[in-house]
Amino acid sequence: MSLPDTPAGPAGLPMTVPAPGLPARVRIHEVGPRDGLQNEKTLVPVAVKAEFIRRLAEAGLDTVEATSFVHPKWVPQLADAEQLMPLIDDVPARLPVLVPNERGLERALALGAREIAVFASATESFAKANLNRTVDEALEMFTPVVTRALEAGATVRGYLSMCFGDPWEGPVPVSQTVSVSRRLIEMGCAELSLGDTIGVATPGHVTELLTALNEAGVADDRLAVHFHDTYGQALANTLAALQHGVTTVDASAGGLGGCPYAKSATGNLATEDLVWMLDGLGIETGVDLGRLTATSVWMARHLGRPSPSRTVRALSQKEI
Repeated sequence: MSLPDTPAGPAGLPMTVPAPGLPARVRIHEVGPRDGLQNEKTLVPVAVKAEFIRRLAEAGLDTVEATSFVHPKWVPQLADAEQLMPLIDDVPARLPVLVPNERGLERALALGAREIAVFASATESFAKANLNRTVDEALEMFTPVVTRALEAGATVRGYLSMCFGDPWEGPVPVSQTVSVSRRLIEMGCAELSLGDTIGVATPGHVTELLTALNEAGVADDRLAVHFHDTYGQALANTLAALQHGVTTVDASAGGLGGCPYAKSATGNLATEDLVWMLDGLGIETGVDLGRLTATSVWMARHLGRPSPSRTVRALSQKEI
């Protein structure tokens, strides 16, 4: 049973004031059920995860990343992928899943997954911490995964982490990020999500990287941005990406998430905060902010703590 809508805020707010040079519509790639929940220490029941996904779709999110087919030893929270997928096969949304290797791909395809994601790193330190491989070795591992997925009729998204800074290596040269990005695109990834895994990017850096990628032959329509709000820069960085021409933004309902392999990584950009900004700019998303906020309030109760999203808190102070 769906939760009643939460009022979307004071009447008429945010006031719609379009700004020049921005897209008319933005596609939100919702990562809450996968990236948002993966680092939760308390296991969330599979029925709650399925309901979470269903409510997000009902709120108007047409892309909801459902789970990851990693080994349960590495991400225990997502060990129930086989149980989850049949519970959401009627959800009217795109339901991409993350796979780490060929075995994970086999499991995903067997359950009907048709949108696959692989996860690479722009830096050697994070590749070692996250995948126990060098950057080159990780890309070699993903090559047959992408090839097999495409042969099976699936589309593939590439995640690239540490695009702007690394907790061990510090600043990441733009040329380094561009080089790995090109290899993922050439491998067959239809879309590349640029991750600011520890939240250190600033708008000028975002614009510089996107410009360099364009100059290297990677068009804006092949790119998405994935910002963390560690230093409060996620919305500013998102706006810079939109001004540049990117129209796909990753976000996590309620601001859930972090990274189990990078302790300085705090939560993802909250979907509600993103929608509030886009609504104010007159940019279409198809998302009902009230229903989305209600969903995050509901999940916050299941997790036993308030949502870190400022918009969720502002719209539902009495409910959390």
